[in-house]
Formats: sequence, structure tokens, C-alpha cells
Amino acid sequence: MILDRNGEVVTPAETLIEVEWNRVLDDTSTARIVINPEGDCCDKLRLIREWRHKLVIFRDGKPVWEGPILQPEWRIGQVEIVAGDVLAWLDRRVPHETRSFTSTDLTEIAEWLITDGFEPDDPGHEVQIVASTGILGDRAYTIDVGQTGDHLRDLAETGLDYTAVGSTIVLLPEDHTAVVGALTDADMPEGLVVAGDGVSLATRWIVHGDEDTDIKGVAGGTDSYYGLLERVLEQTSILDTSSANAAALSRLRSSYPVPLFIDTSEVTISPDAAVDVPRLVPGWCLDISSTLTCRTVAQRMKIVGVKVLENADGEKVQVQVAPTGAGTGV
Repeated sequence: MILDRNGEVVTPAETLIEVEWNRVLDDTSTARIVINPEGDCCDKLRLIREWRHKLVIFRDGKPVWEGPILQPEWRIGQVEIVAGDVLAWLDRRVPHETRSFTSTDLTEIAEWLITDGFEPDDPGHEVQIVASTGILGDRAYTIDVGQTGDHLRDLAETGLDYTAVGSTIVLLPEDHTAVVGALTDADMPEGLVVAGDGVSLATRWIVHGDEDTDIKGVAGGTDSYYGLLERVLEQTSILDTSSANAAALSRLRSSYPVPLFIDTSEVTISPDAAVDVPRLVPGWCLDISSTLTCRTVAQRMKIVGVKVLENADGEKVQVQVAPTGAGTGV
């Protein structure tokens, strides 16, 4: 369905040739539909305008994705529409007041950024806080300086996760490990790839904060098995040592021990798999086990991306996962 910013239906997209919708962690996702216009549908589709209208996608009658239309293309006998999720608006918003935070949970800071970003012109959004991060930090924002979406991504590098589900922006701690399903070899008949990412391994992380200060956070050290592998990062939005330490620990969790990635991005999940597709939300976890490769794996993995494609060949569901920092490979 295509809606006007005033809530009115511009046109239902009834004759769909292809539908693709995505969910991603800590960034803006996209969706795409291809329509074969029939009857007066073409007259309505020609009225579509970027950012004025939004795309809403339903699965089994329930909304699973929505956001502003970014790029409509009209061809002879076909219309293709690409849209971004609700977070796309925050990439076109800036802080509307100068605000400083001291010893404030990252979740509360993120909620303020979102609320402030939408306050002058709200296309319709909600914020769901799953849990606080437990990480207290100092941050400062200046009116009209920087894009709100970039500020939110900066927070996501220091212990916060976020994603969009429909018109709702979900905030949750980076170490959230709630499970929404399990996958085995039988659920991934095309097979998968198990890969150890030695390039990402680091046993010690150093994070430098605001460049005008001596703020520095450190996590990790020399490992008895791997030795010493050090990485340095500059995060200028960090204004206090506590946040710098949390950022260093966040990096360490994702890079030590050697991250074990299970590549399912090109693998279609079996329709008989015991997973509920709408519940495949980035930030939640899947328990994945595989014995068909030389590297036997039984690991809890965080969902970082979901892709659902439906066309004449049926529906294909693909999921991308990464280490949680809480589980280990076997």
C-alpha cells in the first residue's frame, strides 16, 4: 500500500510482480516493489512523489515494513518503487536544540535524538526500549550540527543497538541475547559457509574520545593463546572515560576470540523451519548448529540482517548473522 503523508491511501499496489523487504541492525534498511499497473492504477501511480509518500508492506495481512519512497521508476507497463525505512528520515534531520548529557544511559540519549529529530515534523513513529544498555556516558549535541542519523550510528558503536520494525524504532543493549528461533542443517538445505575471521581478531582495543581531551578507553590485553593484537579507534563523540571504556569493551566483544561467522546470506531458510519470519528482528538471536562442514558449529548468533523476497517463484527468506560476543564456537 502507498500512503500520503496525511494518512490517505494513494493506491493499493494490488498487481505485484515482486516484493523485497529488508531489516538491518544499526542502519537504515530498504524495500522494493515492482507493480504491473492495471486499470486506473496507472493514473494513481503517476502521482507518487519522493518523501511525500510512503510504502507499507504487509505479510499475511500484518504490516512488516514501512518507510518513505525514495526512488520511483516508471517504465512501459511496469512501475518499480524503492523506499527506505522510518530511520531514513533521521538521515535528513539535525539536532533542533543544543543539549548535553552527563552520566546518562545510551538508550536515553538515543531516545532523545530520535524524539528531537522527529519533533518538528513527525511522519508517524514510535520508540520501543527493550532494555537499558547499562552504559552511562557523556554526550553533547549542538543545534543544526551533524545529521541525527549519524549521531545515532555513533552511539551504536559504543554499546547500543537499534533497528526499525515498521514505524517502530527499537532500542536495545548490544549484549542482548534473547532467542527467537533455532536453525540446523535441515533448515538450510542449500548449505552454509563457516568462516573464522582472523582479520577482525584483536585482543586489546584502545578507543580515544574527543580530540581536545586525553580521554581514552582500554579493554583486553595479551592473550595466552593468541598473543597481543591491538587496535586503535578514534570516537570523537565520546566525552568521558566511562563511555570510552564501554566502547573499547564493545569492540573487544565482537573481535575476540576469533569471530566465527556463519554465512547464510545466500542461503534460503526452509519454509518448514521452526522460525516465525516477522520475529526475525536484528538484535535478537538464533541458535545455529551445523555438522556438515569440517568445522562443527553450535553457536548463538545475533541477527544483523534479514531479506525477504517474494515473486513468481515463491517466498525466499535469508538471514545474516554475526557473533554475539556471548557464545563460543564448538
